[in-house]
Formats: sequence, structure tokens, C-alpha cells
Amino acid sequence: MISRGKRIDERSPESYRPIQIQVGLIEKANGSAQVHLGKSKILVGVKVQTGEPFPDTPDEGVLTVNVELVPLASPSFEPGPPSEQAIELARVVDRGIRESKAIDVKSLVIQKGKKVQVVYVDVYVLDHDGNLIDASAMASLAALVNAKVSKMELKGDEVVAKPGHHSLPVNNYPIAVTFAKVDKTILVDPSLEEEQVMSARLTVTIDKNGSICAMQKGGLSGFSVEELKKAVGLAVQKAAENRAKVLAVAKG
Repeated sequence: MISRGKRIDERSPESYRPIQIQVGLIEKANGSAQVHLGKSKILVGVKVQTGEPFPDTPDEGVLTVNVELVPLASPSFEPGPPSEQAIELARVVDRGIRESKAIDVKSLVIQKGKKVQVVYVDVYVLDHDGNLIDASAMASLAALVNAKVSKMELKGDEVVAKPGHHSLPVNNYPIAVTFAKVDKTILVDPSLEEEQVMSARLTVTIDKNGSICAMQKGGLSGFSVEELKKAVGLAVQKAAENRAKVLAVAKG
């Protein structure tokens, strides 16, 4: 069927499944978003707290991405320590945000070397029907853009919040676009069924300027130079389309 240009769900090789985005769902979070990508469902909460900077970056705030594969989302998810899949998912989302400099971490400093704001991005996979990377990256970006934080200041030895709230300083909007290689065909946004038969996977994260800010490969097979060129070109196009969808909701 794929060789005839159609997939199991009737999409073309270059088409995404329907994308639905909601923000502001978690009342006690600074920001939150939920993304449905086909039947895959991701919920992300952003929490901003006061902490200490890393010793090698005393003039920067801290970003931490955590992923929980909720057991009810898939029979393959089990309770316990983070699996390799959860760790990879967190790293890919983190790398896109970090390498694109999406968050102005220097503006999160309260007192250089001592007190900074720590941004926690907690990703919960609620339904797994393939391509968790793209859905998680979109939900994380939407939650960050949706986030409202207090301006903190130091009074003596105590950190206190100033009145009012402002948006988290988000300066870039990275979007991940994932491809699966099935037989000799490159498919964008693989479903779970397609992931189960793919020989290789490639994720290209594109920033707001159309530049690559992160890449991740999975699977045992590889991609030819021509396949990579095609994937990157398509990633730039699809990232722009998906970014517009995310920002229309998150900034709305």
C-alpha cells in the first residue's frame, strides 16, 4: 500500500495526522498544554520555582525536561524508573529547546551564582499511537508560551515575588518533525503501526528561522544523502505549518 503512495490511514507519505492543541488546562501550573496528534495524546505542565544555578553557569537559570510514560497509555509502558524511550524523548525535547535558545535563561537569574528560576517541563504521555517526539515537542512549546511567572527579587537573604505576572521569556519556537523509513519510503509523522515496521527513524528540529537546531536518529537502518536532503526540506516546511498552529493557540 505504501509503495502505491498511500498509508494505512489513507494519508500521503508527507501528511501529518490531525493536530489539536489546548492550553491552560492545569490550574496550579505556570503553564500547560495538551496536544492530540491523531490518537496520540500528550499533556505538559510547566512549573517555575526558585533554585540554585549550576556551578559552570552561574549567570543562567535552569531548564529541566522530564517525561513520564503513563502505563495506561500503552501496554508497553510499565511503572518504575524512566525507560530508555522516556529518557530519549526527554533529551530530544530538551535539546530542541536548549539549542534553539528558546528560553532566555539569563533573564531567569535572581542573584548571580546563588539564586535563579528553575523551569520544569513535565511531559506526560497519556495515549501512545506513534510519534511521541513531535507531539511532546509541540505540547512543551505551547506550555512554555502559555506560562506566566512572577518577577522575583532579593530582599536581604529572602527571595520574594513582585506583584503581577508576566510571560516566560520565550524567544524561539523549535518544532520537531519526525520521519520513518518503511521499505524505501520516507513517511512523516509515523503512526504506531508504522513505527513497528520501520527500519529507521529521523527527527529534525527546526527553529523559527528555518535552521536545524537538533537531530536524532533511531532504528537499525540508515538514510541516504538524498533521503536526508528530502527530509530536511520537508521538515522546514512542516515545522513552519505546525509552529503556526501552536502559536495561534498558545498566544491566543
